[in-house]
Amino acid sequence: MDAEVRRFVDELYAEGLRHDAAQPDRELRRRNIGPAAAALLSVVLQAMGAGRVLEIGTSNGWSTIWLADAVRAVDGRVVSVDVDADALRAAAANLAAVGLDRCVELRCADGGAVLAGLPDASQDVVLLDAHRPLYAGWWPHPVRVLRPGGLLVVDNVLSHADEVAPFLALVAAEPSLRTATSATDKGQLLAVRTRTAA
Repeated sequence: MDAEVRRFVDELYAEGLRHDAAQPDRELRRRNIGPAAAALLSVVLQAMGAGRVLEIGTSNGWSTIWLADAVRAVDGRVVSVDVDADALRAAAANLAAVGLDRCVELRCADGGAVLAGLPDASQDVVLLDAHRPLYAGWWPHPVRVLRPGGLLVVDNVLSHADEVAPFLALVAAEPSLRTATSATDKGQLLAVRTRTAA
């Protein structure tokens, strides 16, 4: 990430923290992934050579900028999905401000419906950072859409362990996944889809 984009995302993250601190309604907060988790995910995506990334939970586009920056070297594309049209408008403006809008398709839609409509093995990376209690109902699509060697990332697995527990139980029982949990920021589950089931 170049210095100009990094300055922008740092300022955007700080603005998000101020917004969230002043917003009593949890559903209206930005709730972005943390900066250390975003930086780690960026490095992982670049190491993978990821070019097809699906993000469920756009918010103001803070994490989307990190994802788009990570895939632009391979002319990749991020599809980012959120049910909040106002949030997507803010995300579009933020992506345009750093010249990454050409790498991103924003969709105002239900994340589960988008996942269900995607072809098998069509994604390099799937990031879930939306309304956590819904995830288990989206099964098995978050795994089905991953290519062999693809990566499923779930944010907030330590900070909101109770809300993701039903989904993580499904992940743990899936023989084609190998998992690790990063304690970075609010905790991220990283699950790679193996090339053959165990």
